[in-house]
Amino acid sequence: MLETHFGDRTVPLNEKQALVDDVFHKVARRYDLMNDLMSGGLHRAWKDALVTAINPPKSDRDFALLDVAGGTGDVAFRAIEAGGYGTRATVADINADMLGVGRERAQERGLDDVVSFVDANAEALPFPDKSFDAVSIAFGIRNVPRIDVALAEMHRVLRLGGRFLCLEFSNVDVPGLDALYELYSFNLVPAIGRAVGGDAEPYRYLVESIRRFPRPDVFAGMMRTGGFGRVSHRVMSGGIVALHSGWRL
Repeated sequence: MLETHFGDRTVPLNEKQALVDDVFHKVARRYDLMNDLMSGGLHRAWKDALVTAINPPKSDRDFALLDVAGGTGDVAFRAIEAGGYGTRATVADINADMLGVGRERAQERGLDDVVSFVDANAEALPFPDKSFDAVSIAFGIRNVPRIDVALAEMHRVLRLGGRFLCLEFSNVDVPGLDALYELYSFNLVPAIGRAVGGDAEPYRYLVESIRRFPRPDVFAGMMRTGGFGRVSHRVMSGGIVALHSGWRL
């Protein structure tokens, strides 16, 4: 039986998705707060950098973005605001609770006509080949049980010349900052999560998943195997996160 990691546990591969779903069910209404806790508020600047790289046209030219594992709509809303009248976004997420939050926020912002929400597994995207000009995923790829399958799917739905962008926590590479970040992540974040939401376990899993995610050069190799060309990445905030880029050529 194939196995994978869930936090500090080894679990059957086919069980990980249900466990991940339960984590996000618990934190869906506090997702923005969770990101603030885990990043010290920096996730907002990192997502701005992601949207800048997506670079939706400011004209009326049609531009279709797929944001995977983006249930609350945060990245999609930013992309719509950055683009012109031709920009549309589709949010794909496997977690109904996250999608529910996103749909509510889209209605509150008056964006439900330009942002759509689809219940979808990153490993089996329900879209035709070459459907999107850009595909993004922010802080979600590490929670996918079979990352290689998801990368191949995201490559499949990109149009020729389209760009894939992945924002993900990485490996701190500044001496001293690495130890400080480790202390903050594995001690303070779960404790704050318990104080705010009454449950430390979802936060403990999420910080453990950061530790297990492949280093940027290893992930770059996975992207190339998935079909992407001109693969690159840049680290931000001392290596706390990396913005990965690849193209369908």
